[in-house]
Amino acid sequence: MQTFSFNTNRAPVLFIADLHLDPARPDAMEAFLAFADGSARRAAALFILGDLFEAWIGDDARPPDEPVGPALRALAAGGTMVFLMHGNRDFLLGDDFRDAAGATRLEEPAIIHVDDEPVLLEHGDALCIDDVAYQAFRAQVRDPAWQAGFLALPIAERLRQAQAARTRSGEEMAGKTEAIMDVNPGAVGQRLRDWQVRRLIHGHTHRPAVHEFELDGQPATRIVLGDWFEQGSVLRVEHGRYALETLAFGR
Repeated sequence: MQTFSFNTNRAPVLFIADLHLDPARPDAMEAFLAFADGSARRAAALFILGDLFEAWIGDDARPPDEPVGPALRALAAGGTMVFLMHGNRDFLLGDDFRDAAGATRLEEPAIIHVDDEPVLLEHGDALCIDDVAYQAFRAQVRDPAWQAGFLALPIAERLRQAQAARTRSGEEMAGKTEAIMDVNPGAVGQRLRDWQVRRLIHGHTHRPAVHEFELDGQPATRIVLGDWFEQGSVLRVEHGRYALETLAFGR
């Protein structure tokens, strides 16, 4: 298992997820590039917990002028460790992109140590177990054989299938309740028990909040990262304090 430890009295640690970066959303792209070239440079590490991109159909389809990889490489070159975890939109991010970005792949779920406390990290979609149809889809696209078959298709066909999948996803979500698309509390509790931790950080649900609760008679915390649709969302851990921050677009 990967092991990383950070002392936030020396430098902050940052967590983001669900940026869904896309050329069609220039405000979000500009905000991220400014963040990577600004406050993120003072951090010991930046953890990106999935869905950095709106869609990713393979490293070989990456546009030559794609700006995110170079921005992350510059950040890493400046001394900030960059970690990338797969989400439900960019699960095909590969080693070529990570190498170009100077980033380290973060397995899911992952344990890191922040100020000597073990903290569990994941994208969050695996905890939405009440959405049975989505979990079946997730199992399919995370299968190595399915991924190899998809990546063997011509880029144009991959793009067509990805666009069709996004359309279907939007239609299906319109017919689901918010409760079904949220994490299952029992799954959260079991995950914390399985990994013997009391703090979980995840994204996916686009519902930023800090949830304090009791698990087996002990305090526990679940921190949900926000998305980057109307504004940026960053979890900053500094001097032992966890704080969700927002970044206004267009500034």
